[in-house]
Amino acid sequence: MEWKHCEENMSGRRKPPLVILTGPTAVGKTELSIALAKRLDGEIISADSIQVYRGMDIGSAKITPREQQGIRHYLIDVLNPDEEFNIFIFKQMAEQAINEIYSKGKIPILTGGTGFYIQSVLYDIQFPEQEDNRWRLYYEAMAKEKGKEYIHRLLREVDAEYADSVHYNNEKRVIRALEFYRQTGRKLSEHNKIQRDNESPYDFRYFVLNRDRKILYDRINRRVDLMLEQGLTEEVKHLLDSGYDRNLVSMQGLGYKEIAAYLAGEISLSEAAETIKRDTRRFAKRQLTWFRREKTVTFFNYEDFDNDTEQMLNAMVNAAVFI
Repeated sequence: MEWKHCEENMSGRRKPPLVILTGPTAVGKTELSIALAKRLDGEIISADSIQVYRGMDIGSAKITPREQQGIRHYLIDVLNPDEEFNIFIFKQMAEQAINEIYSKGKIPILTGGTGFYIQSVLYDIQFPEQEDNRWRLYYEAMAKEKGKEYIHRLLREVDAEYADSVHYNNEKRVIRALEFYRQTGRKLSEHNKIQRDNESPYDFRYFVLNRDRKILYDRINRRVDLMLEQGLTEEVKHLLDSGYDRNLVSMQGLGYKEIAAYLAGEISLSEAAETIKRDTRRFAKRQLTWFRREKTVTFFNYEDFDNDTEQMLNAMVNAAVFI
């Protein structure tokens, strides 16, 4: 396939195309991404921090093989829950997938709700390597002693903007930001802003789906109820019985840590369900805040299209002028 009208980089070379389809959790990305991939002759790369793990299907709302409708998906079911997965690994794997998609003459469609993952690929963000791990070990020990909320408060004292973008349960990212600050004397949020000013190596279209907040929150609540009906409790129990510790990074995902607490007798099932709903709504709010800060994005609100997915799809295809 020849991509017409692609933007050129500073050297005058044509940039390869990239489509990003994102938005808050439960907004409706999965259905629209399949339709968009069919229209654009594309393949999909998942930008999700949990769907990458095998056996974590219900709690991550992982797309099923049937729902994929023959569209190739990358970065789904490629790691076991105890294997390491972070922004560095994601970027490497996503870029490999992008190159494979280009080799087929197709268009990569990066889909998911993890904004930092998307940003790392879009602007080729470079992360400084730190050989000295003393601060990381220090904050890991502090988290065990005083709790995740405590170290999140420490982060807010030195980098409030970054603290606003990450939940206290995401201990790894909180510690990484604190470690970066102690080692460099700089805020990670400021470093990321500088990196965002990089010229993107892609001719990209960045689409953000959104809905009326009440409708979105209702969808989130219904999704959690459906996950429990589909067997989320049994899924978490199976993971624990298989030897995956509840303290693993993967098991800190929304839904998994709350059900693990229920299975440990720490809270009731109804309390777990309400906590999942509340924290997922808060997560969706943080996602939207992130996407609104991004440059060169186009918001697609369902209400602007009278909730007509076909109209929205047509508008997206028309916006992808490199086709």
